[in-house]
Amino acid sequence: MLPTTQEITNTHDLPRVLGASHATAIVVGTIIGSGIFLVPHEMVRAVGSSGLVYLAWIAGGLLSLFGAMTYAELSAMMPYAGGEYVYIRNAYGDMPAFLYMWTWFSVAKPASVASVTSGLARTMAIFGPFAWLEQPVFHHSRALYWSQFFAIAATWLITGLNYLGIKKAGDFQLVFTWLKAVLIVVIAGFCFGSHTGTLVNFKTTFTGAQGGFGGFMVAMIAVLWAYDGWNDLTMVAGEVKRPERSLPIALIAGIFIVGALYMATNAAIQYILPAAQIANSPRPAVAAMAVVSGHTGAVLVSAAMALSIFVALNGTIMSGARIPFAAARDRLFFQRMAHVHPRFQSPSTSLIVQALLSTLLLLVVGRFQQLFELAIFSEWLFYMITATTIFFYRKRQPHALRPYRVWGYPVLPALFVAASALLLYFSYVENLRNSLIGTAIILAGIPLFFAIRRRYEQSQRTEQKI
Repeated sequence: MLPTTQEITNTHDLPRVLGASHATAIVVGTIIGSGIFLVPHEMVRAVGSSGLVYLAWIAGGLLSLFGAMTYAELSAMMPYAGGEYVYIRNAYGDMPAFLYMWTWFSVAKPASVASVTSGLARTMAIFGPFAWLEQPVFHHSRALYWSQFFAIAATWLITGLNYLGIKKAGDFQLVFTWLKAVLIVVIAGFCFGSHTGTLVNFKTTFTGAQGGFGGFMVAMIAVLWAYDGWNDLTMVAGEVKRPERSLPIALIAGIFIVGALYMATNAAIQYILPAAQIANSPRPAVAAMAVVSGHTGAVLVSAAMALSIFVALNGTIMSGARIPFAAARDRLFFQRMAHVHPRFQSPSTSLIVQALLSTLLLLVVGRFQQLFELAIFSEWLFYMITATTIFFYRKRQPHALRPYRVWGYPVLPALFVAASALLLYFSYVENLRNSLIGTAIILAGIPLFFAIRRRYEQSQRTEQKI
């Protein structure tokens, strides 16, 4: 019988050094990447009108809030490194938890890191001095681009920061998250203060929109992708001080802060640009600021995008390394992954392996859209599974200490689970090839699970004989 998370965490956990402000910055900074600057384009093309765009923003924000509230109860009950892995293991057992860890370790997190860094390279290429990033490394080959090497360098730079300890990475997250929030407010202020804007734009429509329920679901996927990342805080829960208080505050307050910034930015873009122009602008925030203040405005938005992506990268790398660390700590993965650096108190081996896998993906896959599609299916599958554990704990452990209880139980968690299932279906259908690849990778973890468990049981029998 393998030991439980609670039995092991006391001797193998990481130091609790992050305050509530750090935790909130992890939520806000990891969620706000490039999405808010890009998805208004996809949303208008999907639904065609401002009213439906805002309906999608509100619905997506509420669903993310319901998910964050559900996770807040779970994380306050079980404030351990690994987050979702811990909730799944304690509710459903070793194999489902291992498959979650395996999927995140082998694909989802490395693909997320790789997609964020390749998005950063694509954004940096907007600036004239960095235009070379879009060029191939070899003139006669299109296999490798300089952007891939830039993305790899960014991956290792932030991995190095996290290697030096989560306090340093947390301080970085705190300072630069609020800096990018200020930049977003400044950009919105410039747009609303411009004489070129008009409220008439909110009544315009894009006649070429997909429309219907399918179009609205496409817009919802874009919104929920923009909100994605709030769950990352739970993965570093073992390093948050006063987790019973800090985790619920950070998760819920973080979603409200992000929602306010997103709605303000979307409104600012629509105040400047009519629906048809937003639909035909791949970077509508850049286009809006170019109208307001010319080249200088476009540069400001591009700089805000680059900073925003860079901060999101820190949160992604920070959280991803805790999942294999937690599984190894529970003896469900290779023991070396549970190594804690004696000086920096970071999961150093897990961080290095994650960076290596991300580097491999950047070299083999390289392009942003492919990396994004590779991660999206597995993420929504496990969001849904994790959220269902709250029903297990409420039924099987009704008297357990719950510092925070999700408001509206069981309706709000059930809505999040149902929405996750619906989004999972649409993402599976829309990206069938990559979803099938993701399914195959998840199932490939089953024989590995049995091999690792046999190895552990054999080592236990050997120790008993000695």
